[in-house]
Amino acid sequence: MSKAAALVTIDGVATQQDVILPYHWDRLHPGKAGAASFVIEFERPATLADAYAVYIPRLGNAYEVWLNGNLLAKNGSLTQPNGSDYAKVPRLIPIAADQLEDRNQFRINVRTDIGRRGGLAALILGPDEEIRRIYNNDYAWRATGTLVVMVLSFVVGLVALALWLTQTTPDAKRGFTRDPLYLLGGLAELFWTLRISDALIEEPPLMWPWWGVVTALALGGWLSCMGSFFILVAGWAERKAAIWFNRVTWGLLILGIPLAMWALGFSEPRVLTAWYGLYAVPYVAFVAVFCWQAARRAAASHRVVAAALIVNMAVGLRDWFVFRISPSYADNTLLRYSSVLFGLALAYIVISRFREVSAQARDLMINLSARVAEKERELNQSYRQVEQLAREQERVSERTRILRDMHDGVGAHLSTAIRQLQSGKATTDDVLQTLRYTLDQLKLSIDAMHLPPGDIASLLANLRYRLEPRFAASDIELQWVVGALEPVPHVDANAMRQIQFMVFEALSNVLQHSHATTLAIEAEMDGAGIRLRIVDNGRGFDAALPPRKGLLSMRERATAIGVAVSITSQPGRTVVEIRIP
Repeated sequence: MSKAAALVTIDGVATQQDVILPYHWDRLHPGKAGAASFVIEFERPATLADAYAVYIPRLGNAYEVWLNGNLLAKNGSLTQPNGSDYAKVPRLIPIAADQLEDRNQFRINVRTDIGRRGGLAALILGPDEEIRRIYNNDYAWRATGTLVVMVLSFVVGLVALALWLTQTTPDAKRGFTRDPLYLLGGLAELFWTLRISDALIEEPPLMWPWWGVVTALALGGWLSCMGSFFILVAGWAERKAAIWFNRVTWGLLILGIPLAMWALGFSEPRVLTAWYGLYAVPYVAFVAVFCWQAARRAAASHRVVAAALIVNMAVGLRDWFVFRISPSYADNTLLRYSSVLFGLALAYIVISRFREVSAQARDLMINLSARVAEKERELNQSYRQVEQLAREQERVSERTRILRDMHDGVGAHLSTAIRQLQSGKATTDDVLQTLRYTLDQLKLSIDAMHLPPGDIASLLANLRYRLEPRFAASDIELQWVVGALEPVPHVDANAMRQIQFMVFEALSNVLQHSHATTLAIEAEMDGAGIRLRIVDNGRGFDAALPPRKGLLSMRERATAIGVAVSITSQPGRTVVEIRIP
């Protein structure tokens, strides 16, 4: 049964539409929570049976199933969002033969949360025995198989951590050391246990989206631990490329904390998809090198892990595409099953190591410690050199910035004053006004060096302090409509300078060209950002014409720092609006 009449409610607005199942809520309404009621009409099955059943591969996150006005099944609350999630395992609902009429109607009501794969799959109705076989097969794959893998991963993880705690090697400096391979393998298995347990937990211990953040980070932790595990298996711990790979994967795990909170807390599931994609980029390159080395002249453990890695990489890319890119809805993840190969590879490595390294452990660890110390010294030296170069680059960048601002601001105004004097047509007042603009620009450039990053209120107050006497001298009434402004964290020192130039350019245009009598500077919070407006009652201009140098420079600077500028003008009202996200 794939055709249904759906009443979809989002943000209190209901729409009626005919749909073809499956109805994948996250694909059709990304970033939105809501509810839907599906009406499916059908005739009595042609096959006679004593009992019937309907199989639904996925529905929820909470649901009610009605047949001809009778409630057949219910799970979860349809009015309480972000609670229990019953869209994780397939559902089989028995139907007595006397409950079916010649013409019948299913009404399925669902509550859907953001990013939890809510919706409704196509229904399969038929004799109970036939439908139950389909259900049992799917349930074994999605639930029973998951439970088996979860228990196996948990046991392997505990064994690996026990080996890490108990198997030590004497060390000349620290007394003894433990093998990080067991630690990384154990942590990876425990991360994976937590990740796949979500497929069985219908009532999570945390409210959504916090539980979603935990399970997303569990996947990131598994990927990062496994990456470090592979490097140790291959014996690449001291290779620079491997070190950078580790930094990237662990950096992505740390980055995943705010990204997962952003994606699930602010209804942006594509952010989570992009984060998973970022993990795939270094892993694809790493798998290619890892497996190529395994095929050439690697140890047996390297080859065993490479084989497991190839299978899991292929399966992982398939799952990422199916669940994050394709419109598929009721498909089952395969990565949870292929990951068992890593547990088997870890068991193989443990057995191999116990057979090979017992007699060599002491000398090997002493030599390894010396080499690690040498590499640490090299890294420290490299860090000092990089730090010195960074400081020098910072000084050069600051000099370049000051020279550019002098050229674009003070230099341009001085050039204008020279041209005015050379033309013989400009009055003394015109030249004095140009020189005053030059002095204002110079003072503001110096002030910009001391503005706190993100403090737009201080920036505007400084402009007011510098330019208010100029407005008073020009008989322009300055109206200050600036509310309490919170600092904008992502606006750095460079962005502050660019915003200052843009505001100064807008104010200068009012002084020079508008013939205005009032000027309003308005600023208010706009979500996490700030909306800034400069409004005058001057003669206006045609905003549709190609912008002159000043306005063109303003827009170029806005584009460079990611803020939006809009200009509207008509006689008696010109508005320059700057939106800082």
